[in-house]
Formats: sequence, C-alpha cells, structure tokens
Amino acid sequence: MSESGRTAREDGQQDPREDFVSFGEQGAQLTYGSYLQLPTLLGAQRCESGGGDGPPAHDELLFITIHQVYELWFQQLLHEVGAARDAMAAGVPGGRLWWAQHLLQRVHVIERTLVQQVDVLETMTPQDFLEFRQRLAPASGFQSVQFRELEFVSGAKDAGYVERFRGLTPDEQARLARRLEEPTLWDAFLAALSSAGLDVGTDEQAAASLRTVAHDRDTYAALWALAEALLQHDELAASWRARHVVMVERMIGAKSGTGGSSGSTYLRSRLPLQYYPLLWELRSNL
Repeated sequence: MSESGRTAREDGQQDPREDFVSFGEQGAQLTYGSYLQLPTLLGAQRCESGGGDGPPAHDELLFITIHQVYELWFQQLLHEVGAARDAMAAGVPGGRLWWAQHLLQRVHVIERTLVQQVDVLETMTPQDFLEFRQRLAPASGFQSVQFRELEFVSGAKDAGYVERFRGLTPDEQARLARRLEEPTLWDAFLAALSSAGLDVGTDEQAAASLRTVAHDRDTYAALWALAEALLQHDELAASWRARHVVMVERMIGAKSGTGGSSGSTYLRSRLPLQYYPLLWELRSNL
C-alpha cells in the first residue's frame, strides 16, 4: 500500500481501478455530510405553525419527519419494483427471476418498516395534532404522487386520480401518465409465465396456469416463488392501508381530511383493494 492509500500492481504500475480511491480523512474528496447532502436534508423540515404567535407546535417536526421519511421509502420502493418488473419481463430462459424475487423480498422488508412507522406517529396525541392541523389545509397525504405511482406500477391503475387532483405539477402529471402507460408488476409476471410455455391470454387461462405452477413446484419453483412474493407485496400494502386508517381514526375521528376528502371513510373504502386477485382466488381453487 503506498502512502496515498492506492494499491500498486505487481508490475509497479498503478491499478486503474484504484486511481481515484483515497481512503482516510486525508483524501478529503467526500465527507459523510456532503455525500448524504445532510445540510439540504436536515434543512427541509419547515414548520408552518409558530411565527409571530410563538414557537412551532412541538409535534409538527415529528409529523413532517415521518412523512418525509415515507416519501424517501416510496422512492426506494419505486426503484426496487421497477427493477423487479424488468427482471421478470425478460422471462425464462435468459431472465433474472432470482433477481426479481430478491428485490421483492427487499420490498417486503421496507413495507414492514412503513407499517411500523405508524407506531412512531401515534406517540402524538390528538390534542397535539390539533395544535397545527389547520395549518396543513389543503395539503393531504392523498396528494402523494409517489404513493400513486407505487399503486399504479403494482397493478392498481387509476386514471381518475390524475383528473381528481388538480394540484399536480407538469412533472408530476408526466410521471403519472408514464406509469399509466407502462407495464405493471402483474404484466411482467404474466410475461414470465408465458415465456415458460404457460397460457395467459385470458384471466381463465392465467388462473389455470397458476394452478399448474402451484401443483408442480419442482418444475416451476422460480415462478411459484415469484407468485408468493407478489402476494406478500399485496398483503403488506393492505396491512399498511389498514394500519393507516386506524391511526387516522385515532387522531381525528370522523373529521374530513385536510385535503377535503371524507377522511377515514375514504380510507376505509380502499381497504378491499387487491393488486393480484387471481393469486388470492388461487387459494380457493387448489
């Protein structure tokens, strides 16, 4: 190892793969804070309460932090499900079904984290929330574009959302329009089934193919594992929706949402949503 921290090859020449590496603080190329852009990240929590009326409500920082963390996780989930979809769409042979399953397992862990984060938010009492809730209007979690993107790419496309929410920026409209046009996780899974020689032309044919996969897991091990991974994704999304609505009812009861929605009534109407109904029906037909 040379004084600069670089690795020399046996012939005395510098390894070109190492010529940018300078470990230790003497390198000074990056710091922890600059790499993570911490000044920007930690400066993005701006409370709306307080000002001339006194200090901000104590729990508003918690409220902002939790929701910003959600958006970071949504971004990561979109990154993972997009890659998993593309890996499945490549089909078999030649596809990377193992990679798709690996990424979906990571999605499951993140989704469990999303559910657990509600526990942190529930350390805020209804009285504490009411100190700053009126400052939020008309902002609402209903407006989370990344959450809608995640639903769309998972298989629950809803073009009506783009029409109902008129506060979208041109970039957000373009993102949602792209998600409405591009293949879903389910489309990619059907492509993987088809590439294995299974019929998926209609729902009835796809259901029959799923029964074939379920009854011959030795032959279709990778496809069965993916089917289970997709169902787990669906189940965890449902768990988050259920946990979320109970938290909302605990915080505001039957009040309307800050964005003008019916609040918990709207959220409860979303509970029956299933991304992959054929995978749920399969249980009844085994």
